Amino acid sequence: MEESPKMGMLESFLKNHQNSLKSLFQRKRSLNSGEDGAYDSPGMSPRPIPQLSALANSVVARCSKILGVPPHELQHHYDIELPESVKQLFTYARNFLEFCSYQALSSLTSRPNYLSDKDFRRLTYDMMLAWEAPSVETQSPPKETPSARNQEEDDEDGGSFFYSSSTNMAVDDTRTVGKEAFARIAPACVAIADIMTAHNLFDALTNSSGNRLHFLIYDKYIHCLDKIIKAAKSAPGPFGSNLQLAEGEIILDFDGTVPTQPILQHLGISAWPGRLTLTNYALYFESLGVGLYDKAVRYDLAKDLKQVIKPELTGPLGARLFDKAVMYKSTSIVEPVYFEFPEFKGNSRRDYWLDICIEILDTHKFMRKNKFKETQQLEVLARATLSIFRCRAVREAFQFFASSYKTLLPFKLAESLPRGDMILETLSSRLALINITASPRNVDEIMNAKQQPKLSPVALLTLTQLGFTLQADLKLDGEAMMMGDLSAGEINSLEMAVKQSVLNIGKAEAAQATVDKVKVEGIDTNVAVMKELLFPVVALVNRLQLLASWEDPFKSVAFLLICCYAISRGWTKYMLPSVSVCSAVLMFFHRHFNKKKPLEAFRVKAPPNRNAVEQLLSLQEAITQLEALIQDGNIVLLKIRALLFAVLPQATEVVAIFLVITAGMFAFVPFRHIILLVFLEAFTREMPWRKASSDRFRRRLREWWTRIPAAPVQLVKVDETKKKK
Repeated sequence: MEESPKMGMLESFLKNHQNSLKSLFQRKRSLNSGEDGAYDSPGMSPRPIPQLSALANSVVARCSKILGVPPHELQHHYDIELPESVKQLFTYARNFLEFCSYQALSSLTSRPNYLSDKDFRRLTYDMMLAWEAPSVETQSPPKETPSARNQEEDDEDGGSFFYSSSTNMAVDDTRTVGKEAFARIAPACVAIADIMTAHNLFDALTNSSGNRLHFLIYDKYIHCLDKIIKAAKSAPGPFGSNLQLAEGEIILDFDGTVPTQPILQHLGISAWPGRLTLTNYALYFESLGVGLYDKAVRYDLAKDLKQVIKPELTGPLGARLFDKAVMYKSTSIVEPVYFEFPEFKGNSRRDYWLDICIEILDTHKFMRKNKFKETQQLEVLARATLSIFRCRAVREAFQFFASSYKTLLPFKLAESLPRGDMILETLSSRLALINITASPRNVDEIMNAKQQPKLSPVALLTLTQLGFTLQADLKLDGEAMMMGDLSAGEINSLEMAVKQSVLNIGKAEAAQATVDKVKVEGIDTNVAVMKELLFPVVALVNRLQLLASWEDPFKSVAFLLICCYAISRGWTKYMLPSVSVCSAVLMFFHRHFNKKKPLEAFRVKAPPNRNAVEQLLSLQEAITQLEALIQDGNIVLLKIRALLFAVLPQATEVVAIFLVITAGMFAFVPFRHIILLVFLEAFTREMPWRKASSDRFRRRLREWWTRIPAAPVQLVKVDETKKKK
């Protein structure tokens, strides 16, 4: 009878303290389950940080386990060590999340095979999700479920909510990641993304998902990247035995081993199948003999041999029929070499190899131009190597091929982007700060160390951690920080240069789209377009020829007297200013009075259709070159027409102002002085002290010109019934 009240009291005690006991056992389990390298660590306080959302608290808690530092101690280090500029009220939660994420990723990426870890992939993706909703105000209200209610009770009792169920809470297959979150988190792991191409990588991964990144796609990308890196590590074994690779040479890709997808090397009129291999220093081709490969021929990409790599036409017996080849030419070989990539549809295989070969070539040009030291050179090569691995992963996983502005190769991208040279200059200045020895030994030193103007070779460290060796005697600190080019709450100079360049891509692509739209096929059609565009000039020339022919003596005499009088009075110097001023006035007129009116298509009468034989004859090389020349001329004329009708108002204003300034020069500067200035400018353009500025000016002019859209063209077919009448 006495045991019954005791049992009732015990049941009541267990019922009232169920959550506390559960938390106690969960803490005990977390203490015993973690070892070195595990995500759990003893002595943690699971209390959430009030400023953060539930998802952000989950991520911070996991980061604290990885670092071995409680969340509130992380917050204390953040508040003390980082500048006040990154601790503003509205950005505090996001910047603190970045701080914890970067520190955790720096620790995780120093471990082997981290790309194979599913928890690592999930954590990095959750970091991106939390970045988009870091604070309590930005998080979406949770669904009211029994499990959610129990989790809240665990949290209130000080339980291990962020240790036992944080991953389950964070996993939400309906949530996706945006570009900004990806660009701020992914480059912190250099193997996954590069800050120069992160926006393009995101576009490639979200090509078919509405510009939002799903976890399954992200997971598939990293899985394929991990597979490619592991395959590259095993490549120098039996495969590379015939290549005799130099020290630090890494095989980046190879092709031609599948019989249905051969690679043909063309030398003169002869062609031979074989295997093509690209390393971070050279291109190798092994001809296929009787069941075996012959000794590899090496085509150097590292030395300054005036190499030229470009797409080219090839065919049997030297015929130029198929646009599926890459040409390599340098001063070390007598005649160019052509590598053909046969495939049934398209030329994506050739374009991929063209891109990665140009990437290595541009990488070595960048190193020679800046005269880097040994460690800096290895860092640049490591960046190029990782970029090619990422490009292969996206290509193999999603069959994605990028345009020139969307390439995943950073050095090739910098050559095509507007103001891409500024990106390379910024990268060069950052590489000059590389310090390979200054690296904290533990997390406390990382937290307490003052920020120094020194950077670690993160790409080189990443390759070393992944199992590659770029130099045998290179001594690297395995615990060096590997946070890439990112810093919590701040946008560094390289990231800013990339953002400014990306802003101009839209205008350049839109202008290029108009150019592609108005390009017409056929030599006769292009001639018809050019004739219509040049009709005012042709009419003026015909009128002058008519006057010079003296078919109408009265008009010819009058024209002669007027010209003589104008020349004798010195009025000729006002001819060009008058034309410039009239053109500028016309542009300003269209600029202010045709703001919302779309430019009407330029109507051109299409020539009659040609038969098959005539079309085949037009494929000859001379006609092809002539067609391209006329086509380029049409583009120039159509862009001038677009400027004249103020299709791009900003560019129209610049041109109009330039024409007014030019008019002033011709009006007030003696003509002989102008001729002298033009001669001096042209003659001294390539002088050493002017070459850099001249190259920069020409590049800016080309980039500005590519952003000018072409005026639309509409081909109007001739009515055959009217023609017969």
